Amino acid sequence: MKKFLVLSSLFALSAFAAEWTGAISEAGCGAKHVDGSDKAIACVTKCVKGGAAPVFVTDGKVIKIANADKVMEHLGHKVTITGKLDGDTVTIDSVKMAH
Repeated sequence: MKKFLVLSSLFALSAFAAEWTGAISEAGCGAKHVDGSDKAIACVTKCVKGGAAPVFVTDGKVIKIANADKVMEHLGHKVTITGKLDGDTVTIDSVKMAH
C-alpha cells in the first residue's frame, strides 16, 4: 500500500507545472557541459546541430526534453525552466536565463 501511495504522490506532483534551474546540454555529453562557458555553449550547439538531442541537466540528473524547440536559443546556457515532468522527460512551458 505504501508503494501505491508513493507512486500516486509522484504522479500527482508531475502533473503540475514546476520550476527547475539547471543547464541545457545535449544527450551525448549529458552533464559534462553545464557551466555556461563559451566552450560549453560551442560544444552543445555543434552537437545539437549535428543531430544530438538537447537535454536539461539539473542536480546532476539528465532529463529529456519533449519540446526541444523551446530551448534552441539557450544551448549550453544556465537556465530556469517551468514545465511538467513525466518520468524522465520534461515538457517545457517557459525558459529564462538563470543568474
